[in-house]
Amino acid sequence: MIVEIDNGSGFCPGVTTAIRKAEEELSSADNLYCLGDIVHNGRECDRLKAMGLISVDKDQLDNLHDTKLLLRAHGEPPSTYLQAEQQNIQIIDATCPVVLHLQKRIKADYDADTEHRKQIVIYGKNGHAEVIGLVGQTEGNAIVIENLEDVHKLDFSRDIQLYSQTTKSLEGFRDVVSYIKDHMHEDAVFNYFDTICRQVANRMPRIREFAEEHDVILFVCGKKSSNGKMLFDECCRVNPKSHMIDTVAEIDYRWFEGANSVGICGATSTPKWLMEDCKQAIIQNMSQEEC
Repeated sequence: MIVEIDNGSGFCPGVTTAIRKAEEELSSADNLYCLGDIVHNGRECDRLKAMGLISVDKDQLDNLHDTKLLLRAHGEPPSTYLQAEQQNIQIIDATCPVVLHLQKRIKADYDADTEHRKQIVIYGKNGHAEVIGLVGQTEGNAIVIENLEDVHKLDFSRDIQLYSQTTKSLEGFRDVVSYIKDHMHEDAVFNYFDTICRQVANRMPRIREFAEEHDVILFVCGKKSSNGKMLFDECCRVNPKSHMIDTVAEIDYRWFEGANSVGICGATSTPKWLMEDCKQAIIQNMSQEEC
């Protein structure tokens, strides 16, 4: 049986940079605070925790003073930077450049419309760290829509400026754009901006091809990853024998009975070393069965 790891899976550049910055800081310090999980993968978070990375939430941030704080790739709203300054916290900013550019575009758009007549709309997941940061650029006034069902929140008689969370589905974004176009009033203006990261968007067709090439798919991903859920759903569409796991311990080797090939892939938050561990576990199990 062939066991292959998808070369296109694994950390995106933004996550890679955030982890590198954390490791660099921890090489000369006993610990480092990070606002939220540095990546939506429990195993990678455990590895960095062992090195001294301490994850804190918004409430715990209130108690930090005179220290360093890493901001992960998802980005943060302006209020976080202001709070850090007030509490003498040195920011190590690992915001993904793609996200940072999007934040600046939304803020400029919002600030330019001094009377705030336009609706700034973000196609994204409510409560997601990146979306919280994007909404923060508009003083909390942006409207978040997760799907077509949410478009009822919009007033089609008013101008609309539509942006997207960088990791959302390109197909879903296009569906939302098409719907809004069809329902806008004649005297209202609709502008939309495809701000989906191509590093992420291009993984969708690749993961589809990879899933089709193998008898069984093992999708390695943290349960909190929205990007992972989207990619796994695509695997399931083309290959019903797709299984999501978070750890090696969750592998059920009965999944591979009668299979000639197993494909291992993951999300933009999945470390390559974890996929390698899964591969080695499958190969080892195969060897034991042969004995």
